[in-house]
Amino acid sequence: MAAPPIEPPFPTPEAMAAALEAEGYLADRDAVVVSWLAGALGRPLLVEGPPGVGKTELAKAVARARGTALLRLQCYEGLDEQKALYEWEYGKQLLYTQLLRDALGATLAGAKDLSEAVDRVAAHEAAFFHERFLIERPLLRALRSESPVVLLIDEVDRADPELEAMLLEVLSDFAVSVPELGTLEARSMPYVVLTSNATRELTEALRRRCLHLTLSFPDAARELAIVRRAVPEASETLARQLVAFVQSVRASELQKAPSIAETIDWARALVLLGARALEPELVRTTLGVLLKRAEDVRRVTPELARRVG
Repeated sequence: MAAPPIEPPFPTPEAMAAALEAEGYLADRDAVVVSWLAGALGRPLLVEGPPGVGKTELAKAVARARGTALLRLQCYEGLDEQKALYEWEYGKQLLYTQLLRDALGATLAGAKDLSEAVDRVAAHEAAFFHERFLIERPLLRALRSESPVVLLIDEVDRADPELEAMLLEVLSDFAVSVPELGTLEARSMPYVVLTSNATRELTEALRRRCLHLTLSFPDAARELAIVRRAVPEASETLARQLVAFVQSVRASELQKAPSIAETIDWARALVLLGARALEPELVRTTLGVLLKRAEDVRRVTPELARRVG
């Protein structure tokens, strides 16, 4: 079984960095190199890190930069093969059966017993287990796409370990075995990104199959660059104070540290309120945009004057 040809997403890591930056995703050098190698080698990219560091957004940015479709499989406990790979459209099969009753009657005419009738129907079962009745879910749709797509398998650590065994087959052979149809091979090589928040340990077999990238929250300089690009209307003073505040808050013992997206949302909210600089009362009023846990808000609020200062 031959795998589809590998098409690097970008000519060089530098070209990938520029393309991602044009889409508003500012990645550091290490992240760009590993992401580029995943595409150049035809290997899945496993991205780990705390929520809100840009794991999912990396896959979205690659899809936008390449001008290709993004197919997303959101993982959760209980996710099974039917939701991840394929299922049969039983309603349509039943409709065809009803429409072809006369033909079925002619096929079964003269059968000596039930066993012979079953054998005659079985001889024509390919008509009812055909690709026309197959509903492609994200994994199969990515493999069967005529042009390469970005396949995002999001929060794979939330799925049951059994799903990983299925992923190993799909991501190793780039083919899917359908009992009624045989092996369906990939038409193109997808760029695969798996993300994990480390809620459980992934199997070593899956880790060996992937290239690994760990993302963490950006330092102050890179987060300031992100805010400047995402919210250019924010004053320089506001942007610097805001980033310093967020960096300070993240260093606290919070239930949920603010994500990069929440930093951007807060910057936009402050701009809409006409803020040119941070003020303790304004921060207190809008803190719910940045922090999503009541306990975190209560922890940060008494220190607003010091943090803003």
